[in-house]
Amino acid sequence: MRAERRLRLAAACLAAALLPAQQAPAQQHSLRLATWNLEWLIAPEEFDRLAAACSDEPAPGETRVIPCDIVAPPERSKRRSAADLARLRDYARKLDADVIALQEVDGPEAARLVFPAYEFCFTRRVHVQNVGFAVRAGLPFRCGDYPDLGLEGSRLRWGADLTLFPGSNAEIRLLSLHLKSGCHSELLTSDRHACAALAEQVPVLERWIDARASARIPFAVLGDFNRRFSEERPRARDRFGRLQALWPEIDDADPPEADLTNATRNRRSARCSPHDPYNVPIDHIVLSRSLAARLVPGSVQRIVYSGADARRFKLSDHCPVAVTIALP
Repeated sequence: MRAERRLRLAAACLAAALLPAQQAPAQQHSLRLATWNLEWLIAPEEFDRLAAACSDEPAPGETRVIPCDIVAPPERSKRRSAADLARLRDYARKLDADVIALQEVDGPEAARLVFPAYEFCFTRRVHVQNVGFAVRAGLPFRCGDYPDLGLEGSRLRWGADLTLFPGSNAEIRLLSLHLKSGCHSELLTSDRHACAALAEQVPVLERWIDARASARIPFAVLGDFNRRFSEERPRARDRFGRLQALWPEIDDADPPEADLTNATRNRRSARCSPHDPYNVPIDHIVLSRSLAARLVPGSVQRIVYSGADARRFKLSDHCPVAVTIALP
């Protein structure tokens, strides 16, 4: 009987492998996309191992070291208990997205604690603050990364590059990112180190966008931009030609598919719970021109935490944002 079952399983796998790529999304009429920064999500056992050798010095980009200020005191620790993880799973089920761009997650092992029924695509960066995707099981995808966003010689995070429905007429490219923090609304011409680093990342991000737009492939950029688009100057560059604003620089409609839409722009508040002090969004879902034309009206949603949950559990200082796209 076991041999017979193995033969049936092998036959089923072979049949699935031989299906043409164009048939992959045939049963799916829409796609729910989301982004969620999970704030130092690390498996508890791995957190304990890393905590024993924590460091107060900035960790090099390719080392697995966590800062001591997320270990102690206990009230500031980012270690998740079983109860914390169970509550995060509850919110993940409420989100019910097909593809989630993830930030500050220590790879697939940690992500599986919140998304147990998903498959994963993460960058090859070994640092515990990683960027990637959770993909609903059964959706065909190709996984890659975009290390250029990390800027050579820096500790900055890479981008995760995902192709959904590869080779089909529904193909979509997605980039999950977590840009440099510390320059939320200042001009990028500022002499602050964070603003200078973010300014260096902008042309690298625009190269990825323009490459997709030139190939006329629908695309989306999702994640923690660490930038309040609503507070930026309307012009990308100052009178000396220096880059001063992120959003108008990438939203230049050149090529035409790079005429971008920030799907989350009309959200009145970014508060993730009643006690959240941050009310201007820095997590965005940016759609290319053709993908924005397929945005389902009224589908933009922010999943917020209840006040009781935010007080009781270690959730995240960000909450998920989602949109729904119609498939061709």
